[in-house]
Amino acid sequence: MKAMIFAAGLGTRLKPFTDHHPKALAEVNGLTLLEHNLKYLQRFGIYEVIVNVHHFAQQIEDILFENSEFDSNIIISDERDLLLDTGGGLKKAAWFFENEQNFVVMNVDVLTSLDLAKMIQHQDANDSVGTLAVMKRDSSRQFLFDEYMNLCGWANNKTNEQKISREVSWMQPLAFSGIQVLNTSVFSDCPFEGKFSIVDWYLHLAKKNVLKGYDHTGNIFIDVGKPESLEKAGYLF
Repeated sequence: MKAMIFAAGLGTRLKPFTDHHPKALAEVNGLTLLEHNLKYLQRFGIYEVIVNVHHFAQQIEDILFENSEFDSNIIISDERDLLLDTGGGLKKAAWFFENEQNFVVMNVDVLTSLDLAKMIQHQDANDSVGTLAVMKRDSSRQFLFDEYMNLCGWANNKTNEQKISREVSWMQPLAFSGIQVLNTSVFSDCPFEGKFSIVDWYLHLAKKNVLKGYDHTGNIFIDVGKPESLEKAGYLF
């Protein structure tokens, strides 16, 4: 199985570090976030990884290609000319997943104890185009699922905006963990071009396809997007 790590973002929440470095190179206990997540994927047998880059891209390339200790086969998806957001970044990397059935995508700034093997098994067992890792936790934006954990919408809790893909009588809000297992069939149904969010892509897919949520509430999970989160992560990872 192959994977993609989103590492191209500007990391504005991690200023002032990201004024001079990409967020992927922020450190927790002496290891960069990028290395933490490469090692995380390796624990589940995933060694073929594509990493997108934009903000201080050369710094990421220098570390990847000067350090043979990573042990993964790493390909760069170059977004120096235009930051494509999560959806556009994944679509640009579609070629990397040719001949694969399912693959993993994750944000570089999340650390978790999620059992990825079980999540992959969940994807394999369901006739779905993808499985999204979600949790019961406070978040300003959440996905909405029906009683069968099928994606049916999205909500912004600050603005009360909702985007509904399928009308159902009951929906539960769950926070996205930035980790997903996708079937390569998603690439055959993407009406978006250029820069766009993966959330809009998922909401489009959910209109006609099954897109499952995988509730991993209870696992350790840290969105390492702020300096205080880095400090907290140091006690847990």
